[in-house]
Amino acid sequence: MKRVKAACIHQILHFMLKEDFGHEYAVKTVNEEVARYKMQLERSRTQYKILKEEKQEDGSVIIEIIKQYNTSPVGDFLK
Repeated sequence: MKRVKAACIHQILHFMLKEDFGHEYAVKTVNEEVARYKMQLERSRTQYKILKEEKQEDGSVIIEIIKQYNTSPVGDFLK
């Protein structure tokens, strides 16, 4: 029998601008989407660590994150 001792997901997420909006409004909606994503992680009590968050020249945002996989223990991944 096997058991998961520790598990995490390493992701690079690109929150891209919506092309059918004006630039300023698109940047605002991307920033709101990033904030909602972080709030959702907190609400669901998902353990995570943001390694890097970069705003791009066009206003989009790239986040590199390590987060808990389902409800598996995270072990030493988030230290």
